[in-house]
This record gives sequence, structure tokens and C-alpha cells, in this order.
Amino acid sequence: MEDLKNRKAIITGGSRGLGKATAIALAKESVDVAVTGRNEKALKETVSELEAFGVKAIYSVFDISNYEEVKSCIKSIVDALGSVDILVNNAGIAAIGSFNEMEVSQWHQIIQTNVMGMYYVTKEVLPYLIDKNEGDIINVSSTAGLNGNANISAYSASKFAVIGMSDSLMKEVRKNNIRVNTLTPSTIESDMTIELGIANKGSQDSVLQPEDFAELIVAGLKLPRRAMLKSAALWSTNP
Repeated sequence: MEDLKNRKAIITGGSRGLGKATAIALAKESVDVAVTGRNEKALKETVSELEAFGVKAIYSVFDISNYEEVKSCIKSIVDALGSVDILVNNAGIAAIGSFNEMEVSQWHQIIQTNVMGMYYVTKEVLPYLIDKNEGDIINVSSTAGLNGNANISAYSASKFAVIGMSDSLMKEVRKNNIRVNTLTPSTIESDMTIELGIANKGSQDSVLQPEDFAELIVAGLKLPRRAMLKSAALWSTNP
């Protein structure tokens, strides 16, 4: 198994939910972590928790759907960390609504954030990994990217797109010793799923927790470099 000590990671949407749990799991493995998001207060609190593990932890406030912000902030993050080895594309948004009832602007924002935002961040991080001839990119999709369902057309479309983009990128950069993993978790208790009414707060016994997802990411990163977890679906044992 690979030792992750002293690796450098960037996690988008890292101040809460899956992103925060992943940041903590990596910090426990002695990985220096940069978390990004739009809530500076939450990011500062997360950084304080990460520093307790003795790692370097920094944050950056920007909107991944804005390419100019992404370009500037990713460069600043890499300069501050000294390098980058791991990118976790976790940031995303969702909304529930019928195909005709959802506003065009909301549909557009979901695609802009979940697809274009992931593309923007990856585009800016990838050259550093290619220069090193090594790295890991973990893209968070969803079971909604495997099967559509009523009233989530925009979110589902965005997550289908993430899978296609990830699969294409994986085949493109394998020659550079870069592993691209696409993860498709089912419902996980998080601020987003609670706000949407998909999960209930305190449902640890029946719904996946962010920590479960973080463990899967760490396990994939620890595989020998010759091995790559191309894709994985994480489900709760309770239907």
C-alpha cells in the first residue's frame, strides 16, 4: 500500500459534508490539504480542525463556476502548498423540480457548477500533475449519474456528464501515470441532502455517512501506483 505522508491535496467543497470528511481522512494520513469553497467562516473552521493533525492546511474562497477565479486561486494554492498530488473534485449543487417547473437559470447553474466547474479546476491542476508524471484525480459523481429519476433532470444530467468527462480523461492521462477515479455514491447524509429533504439528520444507522465515503477515497489512493480504482459505487446496506 502507498504511504500518503507529505502528499499535497486540493479538495473542492471542502468545508462541509463529503469534502470535509475527506480532508480530515487525508490529514490523518499526514497529507497537506487545501480546501476550497464559498463560505470563508466554514473554511477557516475546517482548516483549524485539519491543523490539529499536524499537517499544513490552507483554504481558498472562490466559485468553481467562474473560470477566472479558478485560474487565479488554483495557482495561489499550488504556490502555497509547494506542489499538488491529489485533486478531489467534490463541489457541486443540486435542486429538485420537474423538467418544466425548474427555471432555466437554475438548470444552467447546476450544469455550470457541476460540469464546467469540475472541468475548470481539473484543467488548471492537470498541468502540474503531468509535469510530475504522477498524480490522482478523484471526481465525485452520483448514482444519479448512472440512472435518471423524476424531478432531478438537471442534477442527473450533470452527473452523467461527469462520468463521461472522467472516463475520457482517464484514458487520456494514464500514459502520464495519473489515475482518474470516478465515484458514484448513493444517498449520503450531508447538509445538501438534508436541505433537499433526501436524508434526515442523525440517520447514521440507515444512510451512508461522509466518513464512509472518505474511507473509500483513502483506500483508492493507497493502492500501489500500478493499480487504479477506475470507478466505484458506494451503497448503504439498508434499502
